[in-house]
Amino acid sequence: MSKATPHGLQALGNSAYAWLAPHASWGWSNAGLIVDGEESLLIDTLFDLPLTEQMLRAMRAAEPRAGRIDTLVNTHANGDHCHGNELVSDARIIASSASALEMNELPPEAMAAMMEMTANMGPVGDYFRHCFGQFQFAGIRQTPPTQTFDGHLDLQVGDKPVHLIEVGPAHTRGDVLVHSPRDRAVFTGDILFIEGTPVMWQGPVANWIKACRLIEAMDVDHIVPGHGPITDKMGVVAVREYLEYVRDQARARFDAGMSAFEAARDIELSEYSAWSDPERIAVNVDSLYREFSGAQASTDIFELFTRMAELAGYGGALQHPQDR
Repeated sequence: MSKATPHGLQALGNSAYAWLAPHASWGWSNAGLIVDGEESLLIDTLFDLPLTEQMLRAMRAAEPRAGRIDTLVNTHANGDHCHGNELVSDARIIASSASALEMNELPPEAMAAMMEMTANMGPVGDYFRHCFGQFQFAGIRQTPPTQTFDGHLDLQVGDKPVHLIEVGPAHTRGDVLVHSPRDRAVFTGDILFIEGTPVMWQGPVANWIKACRLIEAMDVDHIVPGHGPITDKMGVVAVREYLEYVRDQARARFDAGMSAFEAARDIELSEYSAWSDPERIAVNVDSLYREFSGAQASTDIFELFTRMAELAGYGGALQHPQDR
């Protein structure tokens, strides 16, 4: 694991850039910029307006053509990849159709309200503040996509072709990869967490594994994850192998009759325990159990955070329904 991970704006060459967060944990997301001719494309905004403004200032300083963002692509619906959209609201904003719908479910004002309630939420409130207390959700105006697509969408940034490839549902319902062949780069959104534990809100896991294999097969030099440092193909393999390992371990416990949370507590993470936020296994196993059983309803988000809070050591033993 890297001891001194670079953060801030990183030049990939050929007027392509990655914005790397200082941490790989909750809410600290990466983004990207592709420029050619007089045109610019931004990949994702950040969790709040001050962070997004800091990123945009750095991009403008490096590339005057970033002073006006022509196109923004949101790789998925999580707020740490789209809450800053209002700062480039003049751009064409593109997302998958599934992501555009999902963005309505947890708007920034809902996050702001939830954070105000954390003082009365006991241990899970402490965990929420641990995860999200560094961000400023008040006053963000939700700014949705102006264009949606399904499957694939081919764009041009000057003379550079850029390919949007929908690989969700996986991490969320509508995850998108942004592939720039001329830059030999792919921006993966949260299909990749590097040095941090992936969290599977949606699934199925087979789609996520397939997306990893697609990245592994790409002719690229720069792989920019949604969280963590820029990686290579071995980093992609590590994420895929984590997903395969948790899938197989969860399946054995499902077949043995254990509940989802019992299974999450029981699975030995071995080398994956060094990744940040290992407690996310509670969400991953719950999504896998939903897939194994064919259940349609998702577990309440508060219950999932309660399980993660317990695994992360907040508040000791909590009460949970035994569900599969």
